[in-house]
Order: sequence, then C-alpha cells, then structure tokens
Amino acid sequence: MNNERNTSKVAIIGTGFVGSSYAFSLLNQGIANEMVLIDINKEKAEGEARDLNHGLPFSSPMKIWAGSYEDCKDADLVVITAGANQAPGETRLDLIAKNIKIFKIIVDEIMKSGFNGIFLIATNPVDILSYATWKFSGLPMERVIGSGTILDTARLRYLLGEYFELDSRNVHVYIIGEHGDTELPVWSHGTIGSQPLQSYFKKDNDKIKKDLEDIFVNVRDAAYHIINRKGATYYGIAMGLARLTKAILRNENSILTVSALLEGKYGLDDLYIGVPAIVNRNGIREIVELDLTEEEMKKLHHSANVLKTAIKPYFD
Repeated sequence: MNNERNTSKVAIIGTGFVGSSYAFSLLNQGIANEMVLIDINKEKAEGEARDLNHGLPFSSPMKIWAGSYEDCKDADLVVITAGANQAPGETRLDLIAKNIKIFKIIVDEIMKSGFNGIFLIATNPVDILSYATWKFSGLPMERVIGSGTILDTARLRYLLGEYFELDSRNVHVYIIGEHGDTELPVWSHGTIGSQPLQSYFKKDNDKIKKDLEDIFVNVRDAAYHIINRKGATYYGIAMGLARLTKAILRNENSILTVSALLEGKYGLDDLYIGVPAIVNRNGIREIVELDLTEEEMKKLHHSANVLKTAIKPYFD
C-alpha cells in the first residue's frame, strides 16, 4: 500500500448506476483528492467525468478524469462496481457465472498495472466476487474487502429508527452472513443508544418480536422491492461505499459489516462473508467475533454453506 503520497487516489471500475452514484458521493463528501473513472464504454466514463468536474466549484478540490487500467498503478483504492446487474426475478447468486468471467479480466488488467493498494468490491454476488478477487489478485486477504452487509445493516437501522421513532444513527444492530437471501440479524447484540434492544420489549413482547421479524424480512427483500419499482438499487450502496472509503483513507479503525475472509472465526474457513470488522488504512485490521446465540450461529453456518456450495464449481 502506498502510504508515502500526500494525495488519496480512488479508481472506480464501472460507471453504471452504482459507480457513478459512488463517484458523486465521493465528490459531495470530499473524501479523495483524485478519482479516475474506468469503463469498457470509454465515452460513458468521459461523460461522467465531465459532469462531475462541473460540480467542482461547489465542492472541495479534486482531480477527476476518465482513464484506463494503467491508472490503477498508484491508486490507494480500486473500487469495482462493474458487472451484470440483478434483473427482476433474479437472485444475486444467479449472477455468479457471468460476473466471475468479467472479474477475471478486470482483476488481471488491474494487477498488470502494478496496483498494490486495496480492493473494494461492490458487484453482486459480492461475497463470492470478493473471494474471486482475492484469488485472482494474489493480494493479502486484508486488502480485499467486499461491501458485504453494510447496506443491509443500514436498511435495518433505518427501519428500526422509523419503528421506534428514533434517529437511525442511534440504532446499532448488525446484519451478517451472505449479502442475499440467507443473511440474518444479530438481535442478541442490538442496542439503541447504550440500551440493549431487549429492554424495549417491556410490553407486547410477542408483538414487538413479530414486528422486528417483519422488519428484517423487509430488509432482506429490499433489493427485490426496489428493483421491481425502479430497475436497480444504487444510492444506498453508493453511500455505503463512500462510508467504507472514508474509513480506509482516513485510517478510522471503524467497525463496519463488510465481506471479509474468515480463517477460523465463527468456526468458518476459506470464504468471504459479511461480518463486523475493523477497517483502516491497511484494509481489514481485525474480524470482530460476536458471541452469537445458538440459533444465530446455526443461521450463519447455513448462509456460509450456501455460499460455499455456490462457489465450489469455480474454485474447487
């Protein structure tokens, strides 16, 4: 990782809905000094760069341009948002075959440039493509991070905030596991402010438990609802990627639910899956191993088995 430079440079691969929304978030929040947009459709990347540059008089100074894989050489962070999108009726796992092929080409080209920074993966299925990026790149596991369940956790915090009529930033409950149909909420560690979530179950215990389960189902299926209505999800994940970028470039040591390689934590090995982790300038500093209930651990292992079965044909 290049820590000697005074600038912070982000390369974005893919300028579709997610990539361009993420670029806009970076510009709005002034997170990086340099941003290069790379896309197989060079004109699209150029158009996005021009449009973003026209916002610079309203923002912090930033160098923004459309470039090529060679521009990844001295990037601190390469963020991959390229690939086939989830269509109505498709699950994230339906995209594996198409996107693994695309990723092999992309990651090989990036590594050919001499890139030695951190990968941040957003393309679905994110857990499997993070694992693929780690394998294809040969980089240490701490420098390949997937967006994991950062958005799912944000969705849950938002809906719980609405339910309890509280600022969602004061709600702390994690979603872990696959970013997909087998994810799970960690109710046992949930807090609102500094109070355990369980303390809110004083009255109507059964009703609140049912309501929370309904909220979780809404979170798990949120992408399907949005895709059916507007064709794709991109604002939420763009904000999540910007949050991760800030944690990395500013060396925050923040705990975020990302897709990380497990090697023994939670009794799992050799797979990327969404878990809380400490993120800083070097990537993933440490996996946070929560003391899960027996039921939560069983659901996490089920989620892991689904991912392992899905990826086995490609990395056996």
